[in-house]
Amino acid sequence: MVFSLRNCLAGGLFGLVLLAGAPAARAQSVARRRLHDHNGRAYYLGPLRASVGVGTAFYNGDLGSSLGNDFLGPVLNLGLLYGLGPHWRVGGELGYFGMGARDYLASRGLAFYSHNGMGTAFVRYDLLGDRTAYATPGAARPVQPFVQAGLGLLLYNPRAYLGTTAPSANTAYLPTERNDYPALAGVLPIGAGVVVPLTDQFNLTLEGNYYLTTTDNLDDISQRGNPNVKDGFGTLMLKLDYAIGR
Repeated sequence: MVFSLRNCLAGGLFGLVLLAGAPAARAQSVARRRLHDHNGRAYYLGPLRASVGVGTAFYNGDLGSSLGNDFLGPVLNLGLLYGLGPHWRVGGELGYFGMGARDYLASRGLAFYSHNGMGTAFVRYDLLGDRTAYATPGAARPVQPFVQAGLGLLLYNPRAYLGTTAPSANTAYLPTERNDYPALAGVLPIGAGVVVPLTDQFNLTLEGNYYLTTTDNLDDISQRGNPNVKDGFGTLMLKLDYAIGR
């Protein structure tokens, strides 16, 4: 299941970049749409930026919220981001992440690990404004802080077991609380970060997000824990993005 999930995500990510990137590059090479802000200053839409990111995921659910109990898993992410002016951007991302944790209650002794795929769409607000978006551009800021929020879908596939360490090939998993894994849930990501321009085309971004979810089975521990509180998780990522057709 893990192999097929990763391959489906990889294919989707590659197709996303190919389908969206090539037409956008041709369009931007001809002309970028010109608009005006409330002061009458002209600015351009775009450019379209493609990003790749790596990081780790953090768990918050029935087993607790302590970083010391997390089995930190990898985050792999690809996305597209489009500028709507000096402050606003819209984007979409697809990614894979692994996540797990041990129980904060030693007497209960539960643990879990989950392989997950996720797709999100979001709106970003640059707090200081992008001076390079103007028709008469200024110098890029050395650091650009931002906040963002969005919506998305999570495909999650958790397995619970008794133990205090990350699972191995010999781990004996408990019967699942539901029989429809991998299952879908809605997510509401809220995040912030900073962008550091490296060149005219490349940016480096440090970004953290917290995801509210619609499920209490992110860890496959609901009836065995607290079924009245939804699970959540966070991610911390380092991204490199490239301006297509700039």
